[in-house]
Amino acid sequence: MKTPPSIADALLCPSRRVFLAGAGAFVAWANLPRPAYAAPGREPRFIAVILRGAMDGLAVVPPIGDKDYAGLRGDLAIGAVGQEPALPLDGFFGLNSAMPGFHALYQKGEALIVHASATPYRDRSHFDGQDVLESGLGGPGLAPSGWLNRAAASIPAGEGVRPVSGLAASPTIPLILRGDAPTLSWTPPRLETASADTLKRLLDLYTHEAPEMARVLGEGVDLDALAAGIDVNAGGGLAASFKSLAQGSARLLAEDGGPRLAALSYDGWDTHTAEDGRLDNVLGALDGALQSLATELAPVWQDTVIAVMTEFGRTARANGNEGTDHGTATVAFLLGGAVKGGRVIADWPGLAETDLYEDRDLKPTTDLRAVLKGVLRDHLGIAGSDLSTKVFPDSIGVMPMDGLVA
Repeated sequence: MKTPPSIADALLCPSRRVFLAGAGAFVAWANLPRPAYAAPGREPRFIAVILRGAMDGLAVVPPIGDKDYAGLRGDLAIGAVGQEPALPLDGFFGLNSAMPGFHALYQKGEALIVHASATPYRDRSHFDGQDVLESGLGGPGLAPSGWLNRAAASIPAGEGVRPVSGLAASPTIPLILRGDAPTLSWTPPRLETASADTLKRLLDLYTHEAPEMARVLGEGVDLDALAAGIDVNAGGGLAASFKSLAQGSARLLAEDGGPRLAALSYDGWDTHTAEDGRLDNVLGALDGALQSLATELAPVWQDTVIAVMTEFGRTARANGNEGTDHGTATVAFLLGGAVKGGRVIADWPGLAETDLYEDRDLKPTTDLRAVLKGVLRDHLGIAGSDLSTKVFPDSIGVMPMDGLVA
């Protein structure tokens, strides 16, 4: 009986294209070089975490030192009557109390915050905003590929010692990772996991009756084995779902032969109504997921950068439903052992009535592409010219932010 190929075989076969039985996702592995600038034994990891739904940056990182903040936000102001006080950051900004894990990383110098940041997009459509966030271009519908895939293709050639690729932690490959560079897609199974005996019998059956299905099933089982050690069927609702995706993805990234770039997505940030409770729930789930990434990536944490971003922010004022509507500027997070953290970076525009963007939103003062360019240049070694012409086309005027990576 011919043994179905393992995922290790798939990693070493640049022409192989398979569908994983468990997730129904497309996989294309190829050998990419280790970055030419990387020191011996160093293989940097980069993870993009997309928060879909537009996160309220003024609630997550409140500018408690701004004299106009409390009056503008009213009952939604962090520290108002009935609200938990913010966790201290730098004296001017605080952190929502639902994120104690991130706060601990900040205090260790392994996390930073960029406030009043935004993509070039200035309308307020989720669909178009996420398209711009993932494509890296100046407007929606301008490219069929994503900036993280183009970044993978732009890593300078070095010693081709191990297969390197991107990981899309979703049932289908999102725009941010679409393109010519190889990508693996994986999601934790949501149905009851089949027993080892059942899987063995299925493999035996398929090997005799449908060899192609045997190959597909074998590779799917091997991939799930790499992400093993998580209880994907455990209860716990939103927090458990966020955590399982982070744990499994981190295990794949930590593997010697695994991917080095990843994109994870978390929904639930569209807080039009009853923002307080809803935001606390998703922030707590996100905080747990980020802690899981740090734990599972511990062996390679010093070579890891995680960028957390959302398509746009929310209105500075509350609406009539104790929520906030679609806005403009928001916050982005960087965390990881390679991050020069312990600070909030902000060209603060102020929250006076005359300072608001279109009389309703936090004004954007930092282009998110500047943050990403700085990380991709200093962490992955991508040349500035490639960042402005290939990774983020037509962004020649957006300079990479310096000093983000230790």
